[in-house]
Order: sequence, then structure tokens, then C-alpha cells
Amino acid sequence: MKKISVFFTFFIVLPALAVWMSLSVPAAAQKTAQDEKTTGTIIRLQSTNQPQQSGARTDRPEAVKNATGTKKNADYWFDRGALCATYGNDKAAVQYFQKAISLDPQTSRAYFSQGISYGQLGQYIRAVKLINKAIELNPENGLYYYGRARVYLLAGEKEKALADFKKAAGLDDEDAQAYLKRIAQNP
Repeated sequence: MKKISVFFTFFIVLPALAVWMSLSVPAAAQKTAQDEKTTGTIIRLQSTNQPQQSGARTDRPEAVKNATGTKKNADYWFDRGALCATYGNDKAAVQYFQKAISLDPQTSRAYFSQGISYGQLGQYIRAVKLINKAIELNPENGLYYYGRARVYLLAGEKEKALADFKKAAGLDDEDAQAYLKRIAQNP
């Protein structure tokens, strides 16, 4: 009897609960947004020129409280973007990083990560521009120079890449140091 109840719990109840929550949470978030709109406390993001993903919801503000009442701040959107980028969904990651930037324009890591995602998408000029903004905000971060160097390599600009690898290595970025050591051994 215990095996049946475990089976029932994990394969019937939990999936049904997940489906129910996926249907009810957006409605709860929309209701919260409508309640906040009437009291004037909703935070609206500036609109971006980024294209909407197919099927993306546009009928509610981005900065609303989720079902648990937690505000979706820049860190929340950055983490979503990082997760998408980790799994290769750079198109979605770019949109999430843009939301993080809109909420906190001084967060260098969001500019950097968005730049890296654009690099993965083959949009090298846009990628370099965003990574330059990250470097402007945090010029002592060797990872940013390393990332820009990788984008330069993808774009076929080897001399610019080498200069950035050297700058990153000088800022103690271990990946840049390893790269320079590897190319010195195999010219």
C-alpha cells in the first residue's frame, strides 16, 4: 500500500499541482499588479526596443510582486538571464539582462552578461558595446576584458583579442593567463 501512495504522490499529485500552479500563478501576479496599480505603488520599467519573444505576455508590468509577495528586482532578472544563458538560450537571456539593466543601470555584470549573450548570437558590435559599458562601470574586473577578448576572437579580431587577454591577465584573470600561456606554447 505504501508503494502505491508514493507512486500516487510523485506521479499523479505533484504533476497535477505543478500544472495547477502554472495556470494560477500568472493570474495571481496579474491580480496583484491590478491591485497595486489602483493604489499607485506599481513600478513600471522603461520600455525597451527588444523584440518580444513569441508567446510572451505583454498584459502586465514587469516589476510586480510574484505569488509569494517578493518583488522582482534587478537581481531576480539577472539570475533568470544567467540561467537562460547557461542553457544556451541567449535570446531570452538578453531580454532578462535588459530588465535587470532597466532596474539597476549601474550593475556592470548585467551589461557584461548581456554582451556575452549577444556575442554568442553573433552580434559582435552590440556585444562589444555592452561589454565596454561594463568595463566603464568596473574597469578593474579582469573577467570583463577576458570576455571582450573572447568576443573579439569570435569576430575574427585577433589583435584586439590579444590586447584584452593581456589586460585581463594583468588583472589576475586566471583564464586569460592560461590562454596566454597556451598560445605561447603552441604559436
